[in-house]
Amino acid sequence: MGSVELVLAMLLAVIASGYVVRMLPFPLPLPLVQIALGAVIEGVFGHGVTLEPDIFFLLFLPPLLFLDGWRIPKVGLFRDKGTIIELAFGLVVFTVLGAGFFIHWLVPGMPLPVAFALAAIVAPTDPVAVSSIASRVPIPPRLMHILEGEALLNDASGLVCFRFAVTAAVTGHFSLASAATTFVWVVLAGLACGVAVTLGISAAQRYLSRKVGEESGSPILINLLTPFGAYLAAEHLNASGILGAVAAGVTMSYVELSGRAGASTRVRRAAVWDAVQFSFNGVMFVLLGEQLPDIISRAADAAEAAGGEKGVLRLLLLALAVSLGLTVLRFVWVWVSLRLTLLRTGRQDQQTKVTRFKLVLVTSLAGVRGAITMAGILTLPLFMPGGAPLPGRHLAIFLAAGVILVSLVLASIALPPLLRSLTLPEEPAGAAQEDLARHEAAVAALKAVEQASHEQLHVDPEIQASAIERVMGIYRHRLGSGDTLDPARLRMADEAERNFRLAALAAEREAILGLARHERISDETARKLLREIDLVEARYR
Repeated sequence: MGSVELVLAMLLAVIASGYVVRMLPFPLPLPLVQIALGAVIEGVFGHGVTLEPDIFFLLFLPPLLFLDGWRIPKVGLFRDKGTIIELAFGLVVFTVLGAGFFIHWLVPGMPLPVAFALAAIVAPTDPVAVSSIASRVPIPPRLMHILEGEALLNDASGLVCFRFAVTAAVTGHFSLASAATTFVWVVLAGLACGVAVTLGISAAQRYLSRKVGEESGSPILINLLTPFGAYLAAEHLNASGILGAVAAGVTMSYVELSGRAGASTRVRRAAVWDAVQFSFNGVMFVLLGEQLPDIISRAADAAEAAGGEKGVLRLLLLALAVSLGLTVLRFVWVWVSLRLTLLRTGRQDQQTKVTRFKLVLVTSLAGVRGAITMAGILTLPLFMPGGAPLPGRHLAIFLAAGVILVSLVLASIALPPLLRSLTLPEEPAGAAQEDLARHEAAVAALKAVEQASHEQLHVDPEIQASAIERVMGIYRHRLGSGDTLDPARLRMADEAERNFRLAALAAEREAILGLARHERISDETARKLLREIDLVEARYR
C-alpha cells in the first residue's frame, strides 16, 4: 500500500469511527474506536505507517494546540490560572518523581533515568480524549476549562522533563541548575515566539490587504499556516514549539477582537478549522492504533524470552500497576491542590464533603493520556553512546501504550456515572453576560438604523418607512418592548422565535430544491439562494 493510499485509509477510518461509535449499543469513547481501527489496518491487513515523532509533532500538534488556545474561554483560563499552573507544572514534576521511583521499584532492571523518562512522557494529559468520553455526559464547564488549560500547558513541561531524563539516561549526567535555567528559557521564549509570530503575521496581512488587496481564500490559508510558523520559530530558538503554538492561538483570539475579518471569512474559516480538528484528532489516534501491534509483539517476545507465559502476564500486570499508580498520584495532588484553591470554603457539611470527593475523583480520572505520549516515548534512543542497546526501551514503550489504553478504558467506565451524580453550583455569569451583550447590541443597532434612515434619502419614503419598521421591530422585540420582560422570558421568547425561523428556513430550502429538481430555476440560482439560507440558519444553530 502506497503512502497516498495509506493516508486515505486512515481518513476513511476516522470517518468510519464516527458511525461505529453511534451504532454501538453501549457508550464507547471515540478515541478507543479509532485506536482499534488503526490496529486493524496494521494487524489484519498488514499495512501501517512508521510513526516519525519529529514529523508527528510538526504536522499534528501546532494546528490542534493553536485551535485549542484560540477557542478556550480566556476568562476561565485566567480566572483559574493558579489551579491550572499547579496541575500543568507542579503535577508534572510530582508525577515524574513519584512515578519514576515507583516504576524503578516495580522494574529494578529498568535504569532510573529511563523510568523518569517514562514517567515524564506519561504525565501530560489529552483533552481530546476527555472531551470525547464526556460527550454524552458533559463535564461541568469550569472543570472542563481547567482540564483544557492544564492539557495546553503540561505537554511542554512533560516534554522538557522527558528531554532531561533521556539526556541523563544516555550520558549519565544531570544538572539541576542547568535544567531549571533551560526550563525557564523554554517556557518564556516559547510563549514570546507565539505572541510575536501571530502579531507580526496579522500586521503584515493587514498592511498588504490594505495596499494591494487579497484573494478571498488568503486569510484562511494564512490562519492555517500561523501555528506552524510559531512552532518552527520557537523550535529554532531551542524553546517549546508547543507553548509557541498555544500562545499563538491565545493571541489570535485577541487579534480577532479587532473585528477586521469579514463575516463570510469567519464562517468559512470556522468550517475549515472544524474539518482540520476532526480529521487531525482522529488520525492521531488511528496512528496510535497502528503502532500497537508491533509494540505488543516486541514486548511479548521479550517477555516470553525472559519468563514464558508468566512473563507476558507480568507485562500486563505491570502496565495496569503503572496506570493505577499514576491515577493515585494525580488523585493525591488534585486533592491537596483543590483543597487549597477551589474547595476552600466555610461549609463543612456532609454534602459538601461528598461533592469535594467526587470532584477530586472526576478530575483525577479525567487525566487521560493520548497520542502525544506515544509519539514522545518513541523518541527514546535505540543505543547508548558506546553502541549498547538502551536498557528497558521496549518495555518503556509498551508501558506507555498500556497507560494510554488503561486510562481511556478507566475513564470511559468511571466518568459517566460520576458526572451524572456530580452537582456543582450554577454559574449565572454566562447568562448575565449574554443578556448584557444582546441588550447593548440591540441599542447600538437601533441607533445605526435611525442614522442610516437620514442618509438614504434617495429611497422611496413609503418603502423606507416599511423597511425601517421591520428592522427596528426585531431589535425592539429583543429589548423586550421597553424592558417589560425579564431576561428569562426574553430567552424563552428568543428560543421560540428560533424554532419558528428554523422551520421557515427548512421550508424555504425545500421549496428551492423542488424548483431546481423540476428545472424551474437553474442550479446556479439554487446554489446562491441556498447559501443565503445556510448562512442565516448558521446564526440560529
